Amino acid sequence: MRSSLLFPRISRHSRVLPAHLGAAPVSADSVIRCVPPSASLVEFGAYVGGEKVAAGGIPEAVRLVREHNEANEVPDAYVWVGLHEPAAPEVEWLAEVFGLHPLAVEDAIKAHQRPKVERYGDSLFVVLKTVEFLDHEVSAATSEIIGTGEIMVFVGPDFVVTVRHGRYCPLGEIREKLEAKPKLINRGPAGVLHAIADHVVDKYLHVADLMQAELEEVEAAVFAEVSSRDINRIYQLKREMLELKRAVGPLLTPFNALPQRRSIPSDMREYFRDVGDHLSRVCEQVQSSNELSDSILQAALARSNALANEDMRKISSWVAIISVPTMIAGIYGMNFDHMPEIRSVYGYPVVLGVMVVACTLLHRAFRRNGWL
Repeated sequence: MRSSLLFPRISRHSRVLPAHLGAAPVSADSVIRCVPPSASLVEFGAYVGGEKVAAGGIPEAVRLVREHNEANEVPDAYVWVGLHEPAAPEVEWLAEVFGLHPLAVEDAIKAHQRPKVERYGDSLFVVLKTVEFLDHEVSAATSEIIGTGEIMVFVGPDFVVTVRHGRYCPLGEIREKLEAKPKLINRGPAGVLHAIADHVVDKYLHVADLMQAELEEVEAAVFAEVSSRDINRIYQLKREMLELKRAVGPLLTPFNALPQRRSIPSDMREYFRDVGDHLSRVCEQVQSSNELSDSILQAALARSNALANEDMRKISSWVAIISVPTMIAGIYGMNFDHMPEIRSVYGYPVVLGVMVVACTLLHRAFRRNGWL
């Protein structure tokens, strides 16, 4: 569907609501001058009373929702807009429509943000890191074990705007799940935020479990027979574990405080506490796995050094054994006239016998000391 049909122009007389956060009212002309999302738009919908209502575009969806909320004592309608890697003008267009704070809009455009939960007036801005455990073929080609992305969520009284960066953790499945159950979709913008956060945290748990299994596999290999490839793998796991820690750690404190925020309805606070509990479990598992990776890396390096020392002892032992016949042969190779056993018939076998006896005694001594 072309953007001209999906996003109809707003006339001068069309009703555009004021921006949140105490900003000045937004005129229709300023909305028209901005560029509506087209290629980056994944899906949008207007939800009234737990059902999705038909709307020809985002402006019409906003109008339907806000007219319904004004006409009812209990507002239960909202708009959910989903974008994937939008351009700056597209996010700015939505900022004009929904009154998004310019600092949050800037973060949503640039991506690569630190996970956080911030409040701007009546709205919340949440940044979530998304993770995905990559296949061995992909990880071998990219030297990465965990793929990362981001989801920015703007949550207001009557809207949810999700901006996703990266290929991981699409939200289509979440939207379909909520739309299939009116009770879930009727929880409002806070319910959508909970569904997204719960899905992302569950993915954290899944990836953390897979990383734990990888560490246990590498640990078994280290104590069986360590190699430089095993050490490289451990270091790679250590690096990816730190990446997972950076994605999960900063969310723990703000998510534990999220149920106390006034913008979260009282009936949704228990659900966010549950997400916080899961997040705490992930943080503990990531921390323990990180410590385990340190121990495995140290054990691998120690075992590698021990194996290197063992090899050096074997080499030194054989060098010592070979040096005896080399020394005797070198002495007799000087061809002096007056040397013992030079004129004797048994001189040659006697010298060879001395070499064999000396080498045998050295070999037995090294074997007894554990060098060979």
